[in-house]
Amino acid sequence: MGIFSFFSKEKKETLDKGLSKTKENVFSKITRAIAGKSKVDDEVLDNLEEVLITSDVGVDTTLKIISRIEDRVARDKYVTTGELTAILREEIASLLTENHTEDLESFTVPEDKKPYVIMVVGVNGVGKTTTIGKLAYQFKKAGKNVYLGAADTFRAAAVEQLVIWSERVGVPIVKQKMGSDPASVAFDTLSSAKANGADVVIIDTAGRLHNKINLMNELTKIKNVMKKVVPDAPHEVLLVLDGSTGQNAFEQAKQFTAATEVNALAVTKLDGTAKGGVVIGISDHFRIPVKYIGLGEGIEDLQVFNRKEFVNSLFGE
Repeated sequence: MGIFSFFSKEKKETLDKGLSKTKENVFSKITRAIAGKSKVDDEVLDNLEEVLITSDVGVDTTLKIISRIEDRVARDKYVTTGELTAILREEIASLLTENHTEDLESFTVPEDKKPYVIMVVGVNGVGKTTTIGKLAYQFKKAGKNVYLGAADTFRAAAVEQLVIWSERVGVPIVKQKMGSDPASVAFDTLSSAKANGADVVIIDTAGRLHNKINLMNELTKIKNVMKKVVPDAPHEVLLVLDGSTGQNAFEQAKQFTAATEVNALAVTKLDGTAKGGVVIGISDHFRIPVKYIGLGEGIEDLQVFNRKEFVNSLFGE
């Protein structure tokens, strides 16, 4: 209960602030959509459909939400426009639940998997390395022994940035010279982490490869090499997406989910955009749980994703 109440109070302020641009954008559009209307009718639903689509929720997900609201209106016979945001909150939270997005309360990993191996994927520029650094910080703060692996060996800046984060957080990092085999780095990282009793291992991977076949081959090779050290690794393939790119994030998700078995999402840069609705659409479309959201530059500004808090923050309490 203590963790949850801490989240609800202090983390909620960061969440509200981080989503303020999206909330302002969505609310202003909803206000216009229901102007002069006392009850939810076909015109209001048509306007709401446009609001959700232009807020980067996505067409398919928007149609699901509208259909659910239509069912509510048909069942309840009379729904006022004042009740609309409450219904939106309920239906979107329900949709996220169906997509296996659970309400996380803290940065935790299963106790029966040691080390717990996270392979992080995503294109350059989405905040991948920063997310890894912030994750390492949160896991260390939770008392975990964390190791980092710099397997993005194609880009000097990626390795340098990860080294800076390892020093800042105070966790060991395994790296090799530029151009080394990424799978070799992953193997060395897991071997070292296992020998030293690490709880969590986070492996960075290259964000730019020539095509989907190259991407698939590279990630598959890294995973196969990991299994030689930790048979069920990686336990988590975390795809990092830049929320501020809106629909482009959908395309990135499509590419990476086709190339490897992504089972968790982190959506970053939500504080600088009015496109926070993309979190709902991506979760629904790919049916992959959102685990983390990035709400600012600060080391504490990566949060575990809590669907109820997110939806309440986005559509008002």
